[in-house]
Amino acid sequence: MSATMTAAPRAAAPASGTVLQIKGLVKEYAAGKPVLKGIDVAVPAEGITAIIGPSGTGKSTLIRCINRLVEPTSGSITLHGAELTGLRGRELRLARRRIGMVFQEYNLVERLTVMENVLSGRLGYVPLWRAWLRKYPEEDIQRAFMLLDAVGLPEHATRRADALSGGQRQRVGIARALMQRPEILLADEPTSSLDPRTAVEVLELLTRLTAAEGVPVIINIHNVDLAKRYARRIIGMSGGSVIFDGPPEELEQHHLRAIYGGEDWL
Repeated sequence: MSATMTAAPRAAAPASGTVLQIKGLVKEYAAGKPVLKGIDVAVPAEGITAIIGPSGTGKSTLIRCINRLVEPTSGSITLHGAELTGLRGRELRLARRRIGMVFQEYNLVERLTVMENVLSGRLGYVPLWRAWLRKYPEEDIQRAFMLLDAVGLPEHATRRADALSGGQRQRVGIARALMQRPEILLADEPTSSLDPRTAVEVLELLTRLTAAEGVPVIINIHNVDLAKRYARRIIGMSGGSVIFDGPPEELEQHHLRAIYGGEDWL
C-alpha cells in the first residue's frame, strides 16, 4: 500500500510567520526557585526548532508548559494568536487537540494494537462510545492506514504495541501525533531511548512527514550534531534561560560553552 502525505487543514498562518509565541514564561515548582526564568520565544510556522541544553535546565518543562501538562506560573503562550494559558475544562481539551506530542518513552497503550494506538490520536474528535467500541469513522481508518504506510509499519497494524522495538514504537508515536492533524507538534527527547542509527532514522522520518503535512515542530534533543543537522533553528538553554536563539550555522563553540559550561566535553 502506497500513500501520498497531504497537508492537513489548519488555521491560516504565513509560511514566514509565527505559529507559537511565548512571552515572559516563568515556572516555579517551589516558590522563589524558578525552573524557567522569563522565556521569550517565537516559533516559526514551518520546519523544526530544536531546544538544546544540559539536563535540568528546563527544556522538558518548557515543552510541557506549551500543552499544559505542566502549569506555567506566569507568562503568556499563544498558538496562532489564541491564548493557551488560563484555559480550563472543555476549552483546554479543544486546545490540546491542536497540539501533537511525541514522547521520550513512547506512551503507547501496550495492550492495544498498533492501529488502535494510531487511531487514539482522534480521541478528542470522536464521541466516547465510538472510541470505546473502536467505531472510528472510515475517513479516520483510511488516514491511519496511510500514516502506518508512511512510517513503514503497514504490516504491523494488528500487532500489539508491546511486541514492537523501540524504533517501531516511536514511529507509531509519530503516526499517532499526526493523526490529530495538529497545528504544531512537540517532541520531548524522542530519540534518547534509541541507538544512534535508529535515532537518525526517526529524525529523518519526523522531518519528512511533518514537512509534507505542513506541521512545525519543537523538539528537545541532547545531541547537538543531530540538532544542527535537522533543525532550521536552535534554541540553547541553560539554567532556565535562553542563551542562544538562531540558525544552526551560527551556533559556535563559545555558545556551546555558555550553554553547557566548561570545555572538556567539546
